[in-house]
Amino acid sequence: MIHAHPRPRLAAPALIGAAIAVLALVLAGPAAAKPKKTAKQKPATVKVMTRNVYLGANLGPAIEAKGVAAFTEATGQILREVTANDFPVRAKGLAKEILTKEPDLVGLQEVAEWRTGPPTLETLLGGSPPHAETVRYDYLKELLAQLNKGKKRYRAAVVEPEFDFEAPADENGVPGDGPNNLIPNAEINGRLTMRDVILAKVGADVKTSAPIKGHYKSLLTEEISGAKVTVTRGWAAVNAVVNGSTKFRFVDTHLESFDPQTVVPSIRAQQAAELVAPTGPATSKLPVILVGDMNSDTKTAATSGEANFGQAYETLIKAGMRERSTYEPLGCCLDTSLLPVGDGGATSQFDHKVDHIMTRDPSQVKLVNSSLTGRSPNNGFWDSDHAGLFSTLKIYP
Repeated sequence: MIHAHPRPRLAAPALIGAAIAVLALVLAGPAAAKPKKTAKQKPATVKVMTRNVYLGANLGPAIEAKGVAAFTEATGQILREVTANDFPVRAKGLAKEILTKEPDLVGLQEVAEWRTGPPTLETLLGGSPPHAETVRYDYLKELLAQLNKGKKRYRAAVVEPEFDFEAPADENGVPGDGPNNLIPNAEINGRLTMRDVILAKVGADVKTSAPIKGHYKSLLTEEISGAKVTVTRGWAAVNAVVNGSTKFRFVDTHLESFDPQTVVPSIRAQQAAELVAPTGPATSKLPVILVGDMNSDTKTAATSGEANFGQAYETLIKAGMRERSTYEPLGCCLDTSLLPVGDGGATSQFDHKVDHIMTRDPSQVKLVNSSLTGRSPNNGFWDSDHAGLFSTLKIYP
């Protein structure tokens, strides 16, 4: 018996279309993944501070002294003032200011290191480099010790050594106890090393990179007891990301204090021009925040007592820098070199502005609020002859 085979059915048009589609996918390979939408970066809050901690004495009498005897007497007075201004105690007040405000980044100026050694004129007149090594006060070490009591909270991201000078001093005021007839009253050498420092808050929310530092080419040179002495000044900078912000550059500086009024443009204006030059540290593709003691301002120039007081600030403004800190109240400066309570300091003496927080990128760096610290004494001392300056900023991507 012959069995008849059933005739095959033709596939429905829909099935044929599906098969063709599958075959096309196989031949074309896997489909590209659809790009995910990325969240737009939000502005970040960044807190910054600038703090001149005061080197501890008035250097003017030594700069103005005529002759070795007057000079050694003046340097002895400087060492006595440094002792009287007791930085270990002042460091407690300065640390309290910083810990209360909790800035992410701090620019410090006049972070002195004072050292002593045997009396000699070689470092002043003989061309010998400073070599006294007995540390009397290390302001950075003292301040970090106070900031990091019980827990590490701040670290030094950049340390920039600057003016480094050593000379004989009649610290004890005893006549005739010097080593020879050239310096009959100097029983000790005093050495001052000035530093600018950037502190960064410890923690994952504050990341720093690419630390750089340098000295200005435009510098003050003074003749002190027949010797030419150049006052080295400079700047420190670091790139930072804070609280998830876009990366920015943070720059700290201290422009010349003893600026002769006969030099035009002023030395500090020349330094400011170096700062914002095309290759300067305050010029970057990144947003820039500049802090420091500029020793200059335009709004309060009338109360500064200096004819050229506004020049450096004008230089910064012409380069596109914009203020990101308060003028109310003012923070400069006590009319005394002695900081113990009762030695002449008063809040009423803060009548002009030298400390600034500025930006090169005003559309990206906005001011939220700003305030001063250290406008009253702590522990029987003013923390510094300046007030501290603090700003909360918003950095936009």
